[in-house]
Amino acid sequence: MKTRRHLANQRRRGRFGVNGRQRKKIYGAVDLGTNNCRLLIARPNGQGFQVLASFSRVVRLGEGLASSGRLSDSAMNRTIDALSVCASKLRENKVAVTRNIATEACRQADNGDDFLARIKREAGLKFETISCQEEARLAITGCQCLLDEKAPYALVFDIGGGSTELIWSKRGQGDIYEIADVLSLPFGVVNLSEHLRTDIIEQNCYEKMVRDIAKKLPVFCDNNRINERVQEGSVQMLGTSGTVTTLGAMHLNLPYYSRSLVDGLELNFEDISATSRQLTELDYEGRAALPCIGRERAELVIPGCAILDAICRTWPVGKLRIADRGLREGMLLELMMADGFPVYGNPPAIEIMGKAPQ
Repeated sequence: MKTRRHLANQRRRGRFGVNGRQRKKIYGAVDLGTNNCRLLIARPNGQGFQVLASFSRVVRLGEGLASSGRLSDSAMNRTIDALSVCASKLRENKVAVTRNIATEACRQADNGDDFLARIKREAGLKFETISCQEEARLAITGCQCLLDEKAPYALVFDIGGGSTELIWSKRGQGDIYEIADVLSLPFGVVNLSEHLRTDIIEQNCYEKMVRDIAKKLPVFCDNNRINERVQEGSVQMLGTSGTVTTLGAMHLNLPYYSRSLVDGLELNFEDISATSRQLTELDYEGRAALPCIGRERAELVIPGCAILDAICRTWPVGKLRIADRGLREGMLLELMMADGFPVYGNPPAIEIMGKAPQ
């Protein structure tokens, strides 16, 4: 017969573990974008978190969306398959709390809400379609630790599959950067690549694409007096997207992608321009043969370079820092902070430990 003390000890071990230390919840975050489906699973660890599992798959959810206004059956089927893998990983890792978000493709699509209902039925995951402002907020939350707290202003951008978010932020109390304004451009690497539909990108075509993108930026620039701040030397620039991480890996001439080498890397604009020029001079097969690009990114990297070139030419900061982190990390940090874990620390430094996200 079990005594009261034995039962109490059993309950204590269940809550705290055999070594007496309190068990920490495991958290999950799924980011469903226009091009990729990404999962990150982690638990709190000191001022940061330890990654337990990650998953990433190119699903091309927004394929054909620009012309039809709807998510296609084939794109939805691919996405459901990937999300079923995510659901299995969440169960296997006994995730206690999760947040799952959808972005531009589901914002634009006439059948976006119907698709989220289908995801719940078939994959067992509940999603929310977030606004571009919420997307920007999560991105800067996830990248906060890479911002230099000495700079008064930060221009952060996220080049996505279906949209590009530009975030103008100011250093606030406690050296935390606060969003002052957001510009969401309704194009990204997927919808721009569908307009190109060509193997070899002529330089004139590329330059026209850069100019067309740059035309969308002056109002945002003037409203926030960004170029005045750039000329003062008080602006830092940070980019989070597959485009900038790919350029970082190419600049380092990596034989395979390494997050630990790319995340936090600084590139000057001359290096960015040289790498972009190298890519535009290659055809599809030439880009696909590069170890850090491959066939999945070969047609997407050129539109990404054009968006990046437009940003760099509009705001000549001179250098940018690369972030291989963003929405998923932002969601995880907020979930952990809501449960009282001091993951930001003081000053805000987030050390992501364990297995590197994909």
